[in-house]
Amino acid sequence: MTIRLTHLSLIAALMAAGPALAQDDTADAPAEGAAEAPADDAAPTEGGEDAPGPNPDADMGLQGMQQSQPEAFVKAENEDWQVQCIRFPDGTEAQCQMFQLLTANDDQPLAEAYLFKPPQGSQFAAGLNIVVPLRTLLTQPLEISIDGGAPQQIPYMMCSGEGCVARAGIAAAQLNQFKAGAEARVTIVPADAPDQQVSTTMSLAGFTDSFDTLEPAELPTQPGQGAAQQ
Repeated sequence: MTIRLTHLSLIAALMAAGPALAQDDTADAPAEGAAEAPADDAAPTEGGEDAPGPNPDADMGLQGMQQSQPEAFVKAENEDWQVQCIRFPDGTEAQCQMFQLLTANDDQPLAEAYLFKPPQGSQFAAGLNIVVPLRTLLTQPLEISIDGGAPQQIPYMMCSGEGCVARAGIAAAQLNQFKAGAEARVTIVPADAPDQQVSTTMSLAGFTDSFDTLEPAELPTQPGQGAAQQ
C-alpha cells in the first residue's frame, strides 16, 4: 500500500488532540523592512577590518529548526489499513489514527478515510473522517453502508485547500459492525453532476487489528488549566 500522509495535519486539527502539523505559510517569509544580508564583497568596516563573511553555522541552525518540527509517519500496516501517527522532537508519539486510500473504478484516488479513538468519556466509540475532493456537492451528505446494510448519512464539516471532510461519531454497536464486516460502501455526489453518484469501496480487512492499537485522543490543554489554585 502506498504511504500517504497528505491530509494528516488537517485531520489532526479536527481531532483536537494536540498541535497540528500545518504551519503558517508566512512563517519563512522575512519580516517587512528587514535588512538584507551583506554581499560577499562588502566594503571594509570603519575600523579597516573586512566585514564578516557568511556564517555556515546559521544554515545548520535553520536545518536544526526544520528537523525539530513534528513529523508524520506510518507506524503499522494491517492488510488494507495503515496506522499513522505524529512523532514529536522528544520522541513521543501522539494522534495515531487509521488510514485507507479509497479509489474509484479506474484506480484513481477518490477519498481518504481516517478513523480514531475519541477522548475518554466520549459518547462515541470511534470517530470517522472522510476527505473528499473539493468539487463535491456539500449539500448532499456522504453516505456509507456496511456489507449492503442501510446507508448512514454523514455531513461535511469543513474544507481546506486539499479537500472537504465529512465527520461522524461511531457508536459501539456500529463499531462492532465495522469490525465484523467485509467492506463498506462510500458514496458522494459530484458538484458538476448533482444527479449522479460516485461510489467506492472501503475494505475492512485489518480494521480490528488497526483499531485495537489506537489510544484515546487527548483533549488539548485549555489556557490556565492545571494552574495551582491561589
